[in-house]
Amino acid sequence: MPAVARIDPKDVFTPEEWARVSAKSSWRGLALVACAWGLIVAAGAMFVVWPNPLTYILAVMLIGARQLGLAILMHDAAHGALHPNAKINDWVGEWLCAAPVGARLDSYRAYHIKHHRFTETEDDPDLALSAPFPISRGSLWRKIVRDLTGQTFFKQRVAQIFGGRKPGEVVNASVGRFLAINAALFAALTLAGYWWAYPALWIVPMATWLPLVTRLRNIGEHACVGAQADPFTHARTTLANPIERLLIAPFWVHYHAEHHVFMHAPCYRLPALHDVLMNKGYWSRMKIAPGYFSVLREATTPRAAALAAA
Repeated sequence: MPAVARIDPKDVFTPEEWARVSAKSSWRGLALVACAWGLIVAAGAMFVVWPNPLTYILAVMLIGARQLGLAILMHDAAHGALHPNAKINDWVGEWLCAAPVGARLDSYRAYHIKHHRFTETEDDPDLALSAPFPISRGSLWRKIVRDLTGQTFFKQRVAQIFGGRKPGEVVNASVGRFLAINAALFAALTLAGYWWAYPALWIVPMATWLPLVTRLRNIGEHACVGAQADPFTHARTTLANPIERLLIAPFWVHYHAEHHVFMHAPCYRLPALHDVLMNKGYWSRMKIAPGYFSVLREATTPRAAALAAA
């Protein structure tokens, strides 16, 4: 199948505008990686200092969302947007972003670029993530329960270790670097006297909140977008509020329509890119939702789900 259409930035932006919304910083991407790890450590420390059920649940949610944040920064690295130096971009993207959460930068890059090339067509490797929608609310709740009880995590890790990974799953076939980084994390926590924090404050978030917010992000990006030939219709932008950005959609991943049209713009430039597009009237060509609950309502409309099943 032919690749989907692309849009030349020169057809949308002035040279000055494009330079501003596409420039790669030598420090901002690295600062975001440090921010992700810093919040992971801070959330864990919060529970260590104030151990109670509420601080534990909050820590799990914050850490799981920053684990997703590491995957998002790996995604930026896959586009060469994390750092202008390719070697630094790939090293940081691999060892500090991808490996800790069970991914591999090289294999993800090949897989993801194919997703951009064939978005929402039969050759899109991520089509399985959006094709089933809309679904019933009962089906969504069953998926949420599987995510929060670790069933999704267990299934993915079994596929990762023993083979059988399905299209659209975050994990990759190689586990060596994932195990090496996680062994280092466990050793460091053990030497610090907090061995229990590795299963309680790293694996539990990875097994529960990370699969859930990954699913919500995938639904927000591509479920029920009604993609057409126009590249501005290939993904959805969700106007996430501060709580959603903290717990569901870190590092501006919710500006996904903009990313699909201009995929090499760094994630930290997407808010400015979005503003320029809105000022130019491109909102009329884009799929924009006011928040993640709005997307979930659209993706689980009872009548729409019934029609999809018919």
